[in-house]
Order: sequence, then C-alpha cells, then structure tokens
Amino acid sequence: MKLEDEIKQKSFKTPYHRMMVNIMFTGNWIQKDLASQLRKFDLSLQQHNVLSILKGQFPNPCTLGLIQERMLDRESNATRLVDKLMQKGLVNRCQCAENRRQVDIVITEAGLKLLEKTNAISEHIQDKYSNLTIEEATLLGNLLDKLRD
Repeated sequence: MKLEDEIKQKSFKTPYHRMMVNIMFTGNWIQKDLASQLRKFDLSLQQHNVLSILKGQFPNPCTLGLIQERMLDRESNATRLVDKLMQKGLVNRCQCAENRRQVDIVITEAGLKLLEKTNAISEHIQDKYSNLTIEEATLLGNLLDKLRD
C-alpha cells in the first residue's frame, strides 16, 4: 500500500520529505511486527538485539561498551537490558580476569537455545518481503547505506 494511503496524507513538500517519512513509517512497521512476535518469548527488540550481539561474539565475552556500540538502538540502556537478561538466565556477567574494573558478559546455553527458536520469526518476516527481487532488496539496502554516508 502506498504511504499516502497508509497515513492519509495527499502530498509531501518534496520527494525527500516523502522518502524520510516513508523510511520512518516502514522502520516502525517492521519493528512492530518483530516486537509482537518476540513477546511470545518474553523478549523485547532490544533484549533480542543484545542476545544476537552476544551470540556473534560467542564463546568470547563482551563488555557493556561493546554491546552498546553494536546496538541497533544506541539510546538503549545496555546495563538495564543485561540485568533483565541475567534475571531470565539468558546471560552471565563476571569480572574480567585481566582488568578487574571490566565486566564480561556471555550468552548462556539457554540464551543460545532461545535465539534458535526466534530465528523462525526473522525468517518469516523476511518471507513477507519476497515481493522484492534479490536485486531490488540489494539495491534498497545499498541505498539505505548511502543515506547514512
């Protein structure tokens, strides 16, 4: 459906304005879809992002700074997210042997198993975009990268 129909707006000031609103609308649309499906696993988008970062580093530990640096939403409170994931038994936190002021965070076996279960959600959401060809998806990704240059 066209953006104009979705948000009930007839026109935009410029094509750049339409593009900006469309990116924000579409990003929120994708996040809402993913968030609603992650709720079944008692996970927020940000918690899922932290687990994914830790899985990418596994078996090596991560610091809070590294997690914060790699977060999709860099305004998230990584400390609070790690605390919630610890309460759920999905991550462990321990003092670094080489630097006593540093805290190391590692995903647990339960965290890895939960991520395996949530893989189907991401695959299902990606399937919704199969109306784009691989070439179109690649082009769109490259154009979005170009916007951030």
